[in-house]
Amino acid sequence: MYEELIERKVARKEIFDGNVLHVVCDDVMLPNGDKAVREFCIHVGAVCIIPILPDGRVIMERQFRYPHGRVFYEIPAGKLDYPDEDPLSAAKRELREETGAVAGKMTFLGALDTSPALISERIYMYLAEDLSFTERELDDDEFLSVEYAHLSDLYRMVLDGEIADAKTQVAVLKAVAKRPEFLN
Repeated sequence: MYEELIERKVARKEIFDGNVLHVVCDDVMLPNGDKAVREFCIHVGAVCIIPILPDGRVIMERQFRYPHGRVFYEIPAGKLDYPDEDPLSAAKRELREETGAVAGKMTFLGALDTSPALISERIYMYLAEDLSFTERELDDDEFLSVEYAHLSDLYRMVLDGEIADAKTQVAVLKAVAKRPEFLN
């Protein structure tokens, strides 16, 4: 399907191999037979979780994001530990480590390809419900504050442009579609 749009890799040059990103430069054959270059980042993938309490409050985080030089308001998230890691297991781990919450019910909300022209990252989104709590286990280089906000307030903030984080925007909209009763 759509074979007339497919670009084929001819050669790859490794540019950078880091802890999170792997940058490559591929020579590709375009559908019309011409050649082009594609520079992009390979990312192992990630998960994000919208943990919601019975009263409609969502566990949120504030975290400094170095590339933007500011603190973001976002849902819990984290990268997969390895390429074939089960996203559901990773989501459960990240939720517990960052917030101390353990979900009795996890609903898959879909996947988000964050910036498909530049990075291969795919974020698997989950709605977490029936929460119980234990201790947080933040990574040594992880600093974040946990807060609570009602899903209806988050929905308004997304629509008003007050939440900049893409994964949080998409997950909030999907959660509202799954649980519209929390908008009232």
